[in-house]
Amino acid sequence: MEAGNHIAVSEFLLLGLTEDPELQPLIFSLFLSMYLVTILGNLLIILAVSSDPHLHTPMYFFLSNLSFTDICISTTTIPKMLANIQAQDQSITYTGCLSQLCSVLICGGLENGLLAVMAYDRYVAICHPLMYTVIMNPYLCVFLVLFSLSISTVHGLVHGLIVLRLSFCTAVEIPYFFCELAQVLKLACSDTLINNILVYFLFTILGASSVSAIIFSYTRIFCSLLRIPSTGKNYKAFSCGSHLLVVSLFYETGFGVYIISVLTDSPGNSAVASVMYTVVPQMLNPFIYSLRNSDMKKALRKIINRRKIF
Repeated sequence: MEAGNHIAVSEFLLLGLTEDPELQPLIFSLFLSMYLVTILGNLLIILAVSSDPHLHTPMYFFLSNLSFTDICISTTTIPKMLANIQAQDQSITYTGCLSQLCSVLICGGLENGLLAVMAYDRYVAICHPLMYTVIMNPYLCVFLVLFSLSISTVHGLVHGLIVLRLSFCTAVEIPYFFCELAQVLKLACSDTLINNILVYFLFTILGASSVSAIIFSYTRIFCSLLRIPSTGKNYKAFSCGSHLLVVSLFYETGFGVYIISVLTDSPGNSAVASVMYTVVPQMLNPFIYSLRNSDMKKALRKIINRRKIF
């Protein structure tokens, strides 16, 4: 297509999960409820960690950062969807779409990095317990979070800047409820070869690095558990259970979305699948950590009792 046939796109249309007007109120109520549960659950985790001195450890420091990241991911996508449903307007500005795209990539990349960091923390705690406080010192903990944030920020901004060079045609309908990178690239009229190479290269590098770190950590943990008595083994294995559940939820939903996008051309299926990695894990993570962790239960119970007194 010639450059003269391109237009300066000022907005995109987010088609969401369905265009059926009768289902819009139901979707609005469902996503509003999920968003409120996500915000409340993750805020409680952050409040519990910050208010209880017993939780001022590297593991809970990383957990509070993960909760904050989950809040950011949900806030980046769901409020705009709710506002569009309420206003009966599917549009999002070009700038807003690009900002949302970058924010999702940054937050998703940060969560990916934090999960790897948390796996390393469990590895040090179980395999090198006597050196744990020396290795996982406050400076290293802050550095690991900032390093993950820096890598994810560069990742998001690189994709955002490369998208800026693209031209778009008149069909600017995105079959998702947010601006997802792959869907935006499909709408481009200009050549997206460089973009696609970057997508596969960077996602492979970042994903493989984190997954490799997690597999390495838990392989060493498993080998270490085989050499300790059964009582200590059960306790240490339980301390890893919550993190493994969160890791499984995050990567399995992300991988599932990729498989669905490859195997089906149905926009509806892809839109529903996108919910599974941008909404559901962020909502369930607080429950996974609070329900399976006695220290977190005690901290949350103290907060609730304190509110009752006042």
